[in-house]
Amino acid sequence: MRSALELFRSFIESPTALLGVIYLINFILSFGVIFLERKSPSATLAWLMVLNLLPGFGIFLYIFLSQNITRQKLYHGNYFEIQKSSKELSAQMDDMNYGRFTHANPAGEKWKDLIYMNQNHALARYTQNNHVDVFIESIEKFDKLHEDMENAKEYINFEYFIMRPDEVGLRVLEVLTRKAREGVKVRLLLDAFGSNQIRDRHLKELRDAGGQAAFFFPPTIFKINLRLNYRNHRKLVVIDGETAYIGGLNVAKEYIGKSRKFSGWRDTHLRIQGGCVRDIDERFKLDWNCATKEVLPHKSSDYLILQPPGDCGIQIVSSGPENPDEEEIKRVYLKLIANAKKSVFIQTPYFIPDESIFEAMKTAALSGVDVRLMIPNKPDHPFVYWVTYYNAAEMMESGVKIYIYNAGFMHCKMITVDGEVSSVGSANFDIRSFKLNFETNAVLYDHDLALELEDSFIQDMKDSTQLTPAIYAKRSLWIRLKQGIGRLISDIL
Repeated sequence: MRSALELFRSFIESPTALLGVIYLINFILSFGVIFLERKSPSATLAWLMVLNLLPGFGIFLYIFLSQNITRQKLYHGNYFEIQKSSKELSAQMDDMNYGRFTHANPAGEKWKDLIYMNQNHALARYTQNNHVDVFIESIEKFDKLHEDMENAKEYINFEYFIMRPDEVGLRVLEVLTRKAREGVKVRLLLDAFGSNQIRDRHLKELRDAGGQAAFFFPPTIFKINLRLNYRNHRKLVVIDGETAYIGGLNVAKEYIGKSRKFSGWRDTHLRIQGGCVRDIDERFKLDWNCATKEVLPHKSSDYLILQPPGDCGIQIVSSGPENPDEEEIKRVYLKLIANAKKSVFIQTPYFIPDESIFEAMKTAALSGVDVRLMIPNKPDHPFVYWVTYYNAAEMMESGVKIYIYNAGFMHCKMITVDGEVSSVGSANFDIRSFKLNFETNAVLYDHDLALELEDSFIQDMKDSTQLTPAIYAKRSLWIRLKQGIGRLISDIL
């Protein structure tokens, strides 16, 4: 009789048998996608198409890109401290509901329903004693960040999606290492996918100096990352609990305009001082806990009804795939667009939202609101870009004005409404940011700041081309083909 090994070898060497096994696995996975996974109908159909049109390769994609982490307990904290923080938020909500809260900023009082939604849905505290500096020039942002880190006395919490070992990344590591040698507590948290060029050798000096470095969702089995599809897309820095940075800029030379592919880079980043710095720091601590299992103490204080008046009211809103049905940041975008009375200005590199965002923008434009959307003129991810281009063009029929930015890559994640309230952070206008990425945005309630962001949009229009139906009709057959393919799989891009 033939041995079991010989039978197995003859089986796998038979193309018919091997193909049968592949299709059997495809069928099993297809059954799981339909009946066992909690996916939207459109995502389910997209995965079924990939599995059945790309047998074998589709299985590979599904294993690496469709891991479900919704039931995993990612964050472990001190129960007493978290409860105390929740009580502080509840007290603030009660004071607002019963008229005991004093609004220092008129924009906050006008948009109190948005504040309440973020308190209730995203557990986002509202602070109004904040000062905000807006950076639209990346070199200025990095220069100020280095200055603030050089002045750090107690700690630096540094969290980014992308860091590369180039002139920008190595300069940051040099500063962090020097501060660690001075006794400053340095914690560096990087996303394992976005920062995959950073190796242990790049972090050795920092660790030898007493600094800590960790990766979010690192590879596990045979250095293979089975959670590749979930990425910590946040860009946060907190220094001594007094100064924080949040926005769209990562740490690499392309973000200061030194890219072979793009002639320039347009982004928006914020430097914040005030009460919301604590909220950004708490976000970092939760992510650090997830990556290292080290529980850093939460800082909570008794809520004061009369807060010191400041320039800007802010809520820090986070979202992530651990709660994919909540979509906290998407709800912020929806609420802003739905409540707009005069204008909605949006800048995003990727525009692949779900139907709710589409309808909100179309409805606003049809109601006479001045809705403008700005996207890049070149792709950094081809299929994603051409779906973005298609989706943007679809908005023209409803009166949305589309601008194609020509002076480099448009990477801003910004929306400003009615010259009163804005949002800046890491979240794009796409399904990936709404459901799959870990994101954080600052929602800003301030007239002057909203006008500053609106003015920067208007200045960018000078470097842009307004898309028209005639221009869009000239796209090539190859572009139309890429748009068609991209649209079919847009829910899993």
